This record gives sequence, structure tokens and C-alpha cells, in this order.
Amino acid sequence: MGLSTFDQVNKVFDEAADRLQFAGGIREMLKRPWRELQVQIPVRMDNGEIKVFTGYRVQHNGARGPYKGGVRYHPDADLEEVRALSSLMTWKTALAGIPYGGAKGSVQVDPRQLSEDELNRLTRRYTQSIEHIIAPNRDIPAPDLGTNAQTMAWMMDAYGQLQGHSPAIVTGKPVELGGSLGREAATGRGVFYILLEAASDHGLSPDDITVVIQGFGNVGSWAAKIIHEAGMKVIAISSVDGGTYNQAGINVIELEKYYRESGMVSGFSEGDDISNQELLELKCDVLIPAAIDNVITGGNAPAIKAKLVLEAANHPITPEADTILQDRGVAVLPDILVNSGGVIVSYFEWTQNVQEFRWEEQRVNTELHRIITNAYREVHQRTVSEKITPRSAAFEIGMQRVARVVELRGFV
Repeated sequence: MGLSTFDQVNKVFDEAADRLQFAGGIREMLKRPWRELQVQIPVRMDNGEIKVFTGYRVQHNGARGPYKGGVRYHPDADLEEVRALSSLMTWKTALAGIPYGGAKGSVQVDPRQLSEDELNRLTRRYTQSIEHIIAPNRDIPAPDLGTNAQTMAWMMDAYGQLQGHSPAIVTGKPVELGGSLGREAATGRGVFYILLEAASDHGLSPDDITVVIQGFGNVGSWAAKIIHEAGMKVIAISSVDGGTYNQAGINVIELEKYYRESGMVSGFSEGDDISNQELLELKCDVLIPAAIDNVITGGNAPAIKAKLVLEAANHPITPEADTILQDRGVAVLPDILVNSGGVIVSYFEWTQNVQEFRWEEQRVNTELHRIITNAYREVHQRTVSEKITPRSAAFEIGMQRVARVVELRGFV
């Protein structure tokens, strides 16, 4: 049996901790989650039947500020996965330099199988079950896989019924309820900003660069649109049903219209159908996995033909595949850098809620660009100076920042 997702993340952590010469006590403190909560969520379905779902909230590390992390609705979202994602959030927020710790939540459910009323009831019951460990200055949830702005609106309302009006309790809310302008596009826009920086450093010209994107959810669709609007060529895109391929470039705006009408990417009239596996192995300059975890493995890593991989999804590459890509000279930029745009703008949203003062979208995008490109530069400089991978560099920077705060606060 292979390593669990949490073990895979900790493998990278341990390698970085060895290089940083972390002592045993501080190493264990930074590796293990500080709190884990599992809850049972009974929900009355539309037909009157009661179903019980399992939910989690894992708070990995809060040394640098309130816990921060999304809530995902997915049938395979078990405790090991939530632990791993909460750990990645700790290093992601530290790398970005924003004052948060790391957390993650989930409910084991396929949201596509529930009605909107059932999702509303599920979300409210989940929020009530974790209410005692979340707060605007303690732990701030956000959307993730299978959840969205509407989910956050329900969470905010359920929490508010218990604690009073508290828009800062969640981020990723509708703008009408205190959400930030630019938040919906933030993760995809951050991917684009990283692409611009990395293309320059890897000798790729934006004028003739070819990009392949796996995933057409929030992150993938926004990344595709922004990359397309910048004049770059997106030659393949996929969703869970499969993908579409056009070597001449896909009209992403037309594809989005087709996707809204059909719910699919495959079958698009201006491209050829392609499977997700075939898409990952296409010849291209940049591959952006923006869907689920562990899609590039030891089995398909030797067939990856991209020159540069940007991890827009959380943990899309297994450690075995990471080593294979490294040995083959394929550059990989890690998830804790590439997809950090979402949590960066979540920080802006939380700040606006606390101050009760809305920012203009241009300010949001300008500040996002500044923070995420600074993080990229720090990772790139350490990668070059230490002759290590970008993933190792990103983890080391984040881990050093958390360890320093732990020391300053006198935790150990």
C-alpha cells in the first residue's frame, strides 16, 4: 500500500527539516496538527429520509495567526487528506507572508447528488457542529472543491445566528455579503502571474507559449480565461468528463459558453475530444493540473512532455512522480506557491470585513500581484542559490517562518 496523502506531504516536510537541521521537538510540533475534530452530520433529505454524513475540521498550526483553510465537499475527503491539506495551508500562508496558520475542513458527500435545499441544511448543520472552534480571530473557513460562494453565505448565516452578524467568519462570500471584488478569479489570476514570472525565467516567450490545463472548475476556468485574454495559446482543457484539444488554440470564451450550457468540456465543436490521461501527456510548454490530487504518478510521469508544470491543484503530483520529473529536467512549481492567490485575496477579504471598508478590484489585483510575485522571487532565488527544487525551496521558506514565530512566542 502506498503512502497516504498526509505521509506524502510529510515526506517533503522531513526532507526540508533535515536540510534546515530542525531538532526533534520543533520538527514534531510543526508536523502534527494541533487539533482535529470529526463530527457526524444528520440531514433530513427532501424525501423525509435522514442521512448522516461525516465531517472534519483539522487545525494544523496557528502560530502565525488565525487558522485559515477551505471546506471541501467530496465523497473521498477522508481525515488523512484533510490533515495533508491543512499542513499545506500552514506552509502556503507562511510562504505568502500573510498572518494566518493552516486549517482544512471537509464533508464526505457528493454535492452533485444533493438538492440546493439539502446542501443548505448540510452546510448549516456542519457549521453548527464546528462553531465552537471557529471565529473571525480563531479559524476562518473558505470555499474549496465542491463548495462555493453560496456555501460560504450559508456558513456565515448559520454562524451569525449563534454569534451575531460576523462577515469575517468566512471568506469567498458573495460580494453582496461582504465578499471581496476579485476573490472568485483570485486563484486563477495568481496562476497567471506565476506563469508570467516562470516563463521569463525558463526562456519561454509569452507570444508562442502553449498551455494545457487539466480542470475547468473555478481555478482552471479562470486561469484559462486570463491566459487566453493575455494572448497565450491554450491548446487543451478538460473537466471530469474529458477534454478538448486544438493545436491552433482554443477559444476559451466560447468553450465557457458551451460548458455552461452542457456541463461538459468534451464535445466542444471547435476541438477534438481527448481523455484526461491523454491531455496530461500532450506535448506543450506548460502543463497546469488544476483539478484533483495525485493525477501525475509514477505511472504517467515518464510520459509528461511539458517543459514546466504549475501545480494549480492541491498536491497533484505524487513524490515518486516528482522525482521522475526532476530527473527528466521538467521544472515543477509547487501548489503552496502557484495556487496561493486564493488565500491571499481571502486575506484581503477578511481585512476588508474587519475594517468594514471595501477595496476596489484594481487594488485587490495589484496587491495580489505584488505578494505572489514576491513569493515566487524568493522561491526562485533559493532554488538557484541552494541548488534545490522549487518545492524544497518553498517548504523551507514557509517552515523557517513558522519555526521562528514558534520560537518568538515561547511555545517551546
